[in-house]
Amino acid sequence: MVWRRYTEFEQLRTYLETIYPWTIVPPLPEKRATFTWENTPSDTFDPDFIDRRRAGLETFLHRVADHPVLCNDPLVVSFLQQEDSWNETIKETGYLQSAESKLKALSVSIRLRNPDKQFEEIKANAVDLQSNLSNVLDIRARLASRRFNMYKMHGAYGKVFSEWSAIEKDMGDGLQKAGHFFDSIAAGIGIALEFEELIADHLKEYLFFALSVQSVCERHEMLQLELEQAEDLVSSRISEKEKAQQGRSSLMSRLFGSVDTEEVRDIKVGQIDQKIHEGEESVRELQLSLSEFSRNASKDIDYFNQRKVTDLKETFSIYVGMQIKMTRKILQTWTNIRDCINSIP
Repeated sequence: MVWRRYTEFEQLRTYLETIYPWTIVPPLPEKRATFTWENTPSDTFDPDFIDRRRAGLETFLHRVADHPVLCNDPLVVSFLQQEDSWNETIKETGYLQSAESKLKALSVSIRLRNPDKQFEEIKANAVDLQSNLSNVLDIRARLASRRFNMYKMHGAYGKVFSEWSAIEKDMGDGLQKAGHFFDSIAAGIGIALEFEELIADHLKEYLFFALSVQSVCERHEMLQLELEQAEDLVSSRISEKEKAQQGRSSLMSRLFGSVDTEEVRDIKVGQIDQKIHEGEESVRELQLSLSEFSRNASKDIDYFNQRKVTDLKETFSIYVGMQIKMTRKILQTWTNIRDCINSIP
């Protein structure tokens, strides 16, 4: 058994994003509660919130363990086994410096000449997923607030009927029983909405998954931008070489007609040739990197989409089933209240 803090989970996730930039790294549960309503805890030290976050961290570990690539990383294994020196081990990888440089690069607005249509579509779908889940979670929070207040108001019915039963000899028994049933409506909503929070946490996970998908697409855009910049540099070197061969590589030579000697011209052309060769080699390496990134990312996105459909279908099915169960319970309670009223002689 090892002890882990939330910050260590953050370290592990940042490391995985840095080492495997083409993967959709599973998200961590929220550090602070979002999409709350008045009866949900907003304090990060609230025991219920801490328990839900602990469950979310366990889900994160299961996601990583199920991933065909991430599960084989030695630092993932040591995260579960090595307590004392794990922080030092992960820092020795140098992932922090790489993560910081990539974060700065991703913060820059990118405009590509020829954006990849496949990844543009993937990113747009991820943005839509984020937007739709945000709307669902927002509506659920507002609806939970209204339902909580409405159901709690039934407790007022219960109080009135119980007090009324004390002064009505003939109606007393029926009114008192009805009051108890009203109280049960008020008492039951809290438990039901607590369970709903667990369902909301599953939806939040995919809300954050959508951000992970967008991050993969942005890293793809950054690689494509580096390739386009490298190609532009090679084109610029070729143009520079042509001017050097003509002996008119500078503005001064064009203005005053000065021409380099053959020896100087050959030296310049040789230097530019070397830069062109280096640039073309850089372009080939970037093309290979981009191709490998695209292939791996496409495979991982397909894997994610399959899990997404299965998980969201199950989550919504559980939510709908819970609403049906709760509605039937309320219907039965109202039926019991009706029988109590009808029992009055």
